[in-house]
Amino acid sequence: MKQMTRRELIKKTGTLGGVFITGNPLIAGLRDFCGLTPAQTEGPFYPVVDQTDKDWDLTQVKGKSKSAKGQVVWITGTVTDENCRPVEKALVEIWQAAFSGRYHHPGDDSGLELDPNFQYWGRAVTDPLGQYQFKTIVPGHYPADAHWIRPPHIHYKVFATGFHDLTTQMYFSGSSFIEEKGKFIDELNRKDRVLNQLSSQEQQKVIVTFSAKENDLRGTFDITLKRI
Repeated sequence: MKQMTRRELIKKTGTLGGVFITGNPLIAGLRDFCGLTPAQTEGPFYPVVDQTDKDWDLTQVKGKSKSAKGQVVWITGTVTDENCRPVEKALVEIWQAAFSGRYHHPGDDSGLELDPNFQYWGRAVTDPLGQYQFKTIVPGHYPADAHWIRPPHIHYKVFATGFHDLTTQMYFSGSSFIEEKGKFIDELNRKDRVLNQLSSQEQQKVIVTFSAKENDLRGTFDITLKRI
């Protein structure tokens, strides 16, 4: 089989993923009524090569003395069911691009810079209160094609016994950054073809505003799962 380029992969998964997610009005109606976190496409860069270090701190790779490049960001959140009850022992996975916009994936043929000190992929398990935490960096934006630049975003997969698996993406509000950079990110969000497959109400659930504290950014991304 011919290997697809980075742009072909992004365009294919962005389009097909949106049809699957938004094409069923019954699913969309239930999601709005129950307040579920909206699903989004997995994208082409889900990790395919295992790595030894895949804990909740993506800024430091075991065995390396240097930290990842980029703006450090702390993400906390609570995983709940439709009735706002916490979900304990849910497995939360994230994966993302480095500060340059490059994924550590064989399908990423962008030529952008890889960061050997960035973990790229991490996991956390929720506590009895349904809480999780990640320490990572703000990913870079990158061109999906000649007319589309993907905004900074972090991919999520959440698994829990008795619940449907959830795949989604988290975005950064422009108000999290200084004015000029914030305007740029807001503009990328407004034009993003993946994000725009969601309604305005759904977008509010996946765009997070971060605040600065001790040189880091901190924000909350809560997740609601649907029971089987």
